[in-house]
Amino acid sequence: MSNEFDRLNLRAELVQAVTDEGYTEPTPIQSAVIPVLLTGKDVIGQAQTGTGKTAAFALPLLQTIEAGLGPVQGLVLAPTRELAMQVSQAIHIYGKHLGVRVLAVYGGQPYARQITRLKKGVDIVVGTPGRLLDLIQRRSLDLSQVRMLVLDEADEMLSMGFIEDIETILAETPADRQTALFSATVPPEIRRLADGYMQKPQSISIERTQLTVAAVDQRYYTMNPRDKVAALTRLLEVEEITRALIFARTRVGTAELASELSSLGYPAEPLHGDMGQGEREQVLARFRGERVNVLVATDVAARGLDIDDISHVFNFDLPPNPEVYVHRVGRTGRAGKSGVAITLLAPAELWRLRRIEGYTKQQVSKAALPSVAEIEARRESVLLEKVGVWLNRDRARHERELVERLVSAGHDPLDVAAAALKLANSSENGRPIAPVQEVREGRSQSSSRNRKPSSRERGQRFSNGSHEKGMVRLSLSAGKVQGLRPNDVVSAIARHAQIPGRAIGAIHIRQEHTLVDVPEHLVSQVLDGPASYRIHRSEVTVERA
Repeated sequence: MSNEFDRLNLRAELVQAVTDEGYTEPTPIQSAVIPVLLTGKDVIGQAQTGTGKTAAFALPLLQTIEAGLGPVQGLVLAPTRELAMQVSQAIHIYGKHLGVRVLAVYGGQPYARQITRLKKGVDIVVGTPGRLLDLIQRRSLDLSQVRMLVLDEADEMLSMGFIEDIETILAETPADRQTALFSATVPPEIRRLADGYMQKPQSISIERTQLTVAAVDQRYYTMNPRDKVAALTRLLEVEEITRALIFARTRVGTAELASELSSLGYPAEPLHGDMGQGEREQVLARFRGERVNVLVATDVAARGLDIDDISHVFNFDLPPNPEVYVHRVGRTGRAGKSGVAITLLAPAELWRLRRIEGYTKQQVSKAALPSVAEIEARRESVLLEKVGVWLNRDRARHERELVERLVSAGHDPLDVAAAALKLANSSENGRPIAPVQEVREGRSQSSSRNRKPSSRERGQRFSNGSHEKGMVRLSLSAGKVQGLRPNDVVSAIARHAQIPGRAIGAIHIRQEHTLVDVPEHLVSQVLDGPASYRIHRSEVTVERA
């Protein structure tokens, strides 16, 4: 079987590895980037998610290094632990015939295990900026021999407040290294980074494919953040779902949401990057076999998920950028079938949805959540439909004998039927309908929903003692005395909690402590992180104000 990767001047071992994975033809980003990187030039690659950019840098990286040499020769920076794990696994697979040693380093894992691996010798390190910086400061990671460095999803690392950490890490690498930067968008900050740390980079941009599928019905529902699960259960009950994919922002979020849905009577399973390959395959097998029809996944874990018959995509958490939204929505409405994409929004997030609409040039329709009466009517309709199916089948002879015995005992046939329906209704559809509080949108909020509040406006709201709806105030144990600045706060929280920096609200720095607003649905993620954050090499605790 011919393989078009042969034309890219890759080593035979690398071509064999991609052939083993079933790939015979490079994607546009791979065809454009791989030959340039193989010449040793720096590259800025701009392409949307899901275009095959991991192989676009992984294959040249593997060809550049010399396996087993000793020091770290390749370095990949990724914004999240899940992406770091995915990239590390991909490099391991592509380099399996070369004997390359790859290590993923990220927060939440013991330092000792990672440090031990580094001491034994690693060829390529893939990591999140925070953990990489920690290992450098512990003198456990030496980057002085790095030949090639890759910044993956640079715009996302920027939004999470990693820019200063990235610059510190870049300074630890040789000036003559080769650098590849990949980003869905290239804002001025990314361009400045490239100008300062790359050598005459060649820019390669891949045209976007069709942004959204025409057959997808895109809707959004507004609710208070605390009511998101209740709203989701209502929608799961009334929508005609064959298979549903629910996107949550974090690994922990997927597990918690899937568990909560299951406990409420809506069976669901999580899919996230910490799963082993065997466990992942078992979950997907149950999903494909319709033994479970709801998956709660992170964006990274859902990459490579090739299932056409997904009727619904739910954005439980709004994605970090419009490109990810497009990628999510594209998972339904495939193979000529219609699909539904539903987004759950807190009122304070509406400006982000408007940004997505501007990017896709399509309007997302606002809809009203199903009422209690509508859900009860739906349950009755489903029950009658099931009973009708059994009546038409004429396969309830044993049950008919039971009815005849009850009638012989003096019961009215209609009363018997009513009692049977009540039992069936209570056992199959007796789940409580969770209440959803009314969402109040003030005039000032509705008039400014098309834009994100400026930092000056957020500061004014904070100074008069109020803060945005849907936000929770946290307190940091450092302030002006410690030289704290707003960007320090954003960077620390975004880095340690792995949330977008733009999600953080008002910041008020006082003498010895700092107050900061964080979206309610992200509070647990911030507080469940490390016991303390590191700012200016000092330990800073975070707690509810």
